[in-house]
Amino acid sequence: MSDHRPSPFPVLLNNDVCSLIQAATDVYQIRFKNRAANAYLVRGSKRTIMIDVGLSSNYPYLVECLAHLGVSPADIDMVVLSHEHLDHIGAAYHFNGRTIIAAHRLAANKIMLRDDFSMLRKMFNEPDVPIDIDLWLEEGNLIDLGNFRLSVMYTPGHTSACISLFDQDKGLLFAADTLMPGGVMGGVFGSGSISDYIQSLERLRGLDSKILLSGHGRLSDTPHDDVRIALQRSHALLSDTAQLFDALDARSNFEPIMQSVRDLNKLDDS
Repeated sequence: MSDHRPSPFPVLLNNDVCSLIQAATDVYQIRFKNRAANAYLVRGSKRTIMIDVGLSSNYPYLVECLAHLGVSPADIDMVVLSHEHLDHIGAAYHFNGRTIIAAHRLAANKIMLRDDFSMLRKMFNEPDVPIDIDLWLEEGNLIDLGNFRLSVMYTPGHTSACISLFDQDKGLLFAADTLMPGGVMGGVFGSGSISDYIQSLERLRGLDSKILLSGHGRLSDTPHDDVRIALQRSHALLSDTAQLFDALDARSNFEPIMQSVRDLNKLDDS
């Protein structure tokens, strides 16, 4: 059954390409209406940060939303990248040199080496420009903004490099593609794994979170329901995958399938 409750989050700006939504005091979601991930602005008493910035093609709309709040790109002290996928980080190069750009060390390595396969450059048709990572993050780091204190949580699964940020005092959970409203899963890509996904979701389930600020879709004030559903789905996916590999347990059966995939890839490139 669909949820027809009115949203508790006020929409401050809405046009054909993006929306600006207030998630909490001094916390804003910029939601793009194409394939780009959500961007978040957090205005602290000491410093201002963004969490993800979307595709490079959306940068003018990102600037427009910031201007609506009286913020310019030069006012951003730090950009935190949740993982390496370009729908989340494509516009980050616009901040090179004037803003500290931070990511988990595994994401930083892929981004700095311009690992196009891991970053999904072909999928998003992003320009091949360098994104400099100034700060390599680890589990347990704390980003202190004064009136916000964001703990860095290493939450792999979607990729090997995913992080979530959590403000325990305010119950704000920035979960990127690890958890989305309605328990939607962000998918398992390349370096990720379903089992890591499950472990990360179990960690998120243990938090006293009040608002879920995810990489795609709406804001959610029911994060505990979201994570419960996501765990059910991820366990089902793990079970389905196990059954698939049981059916393909002989290498003689598996190799022809892999060859057909290779052949399809050649056709796509021709």
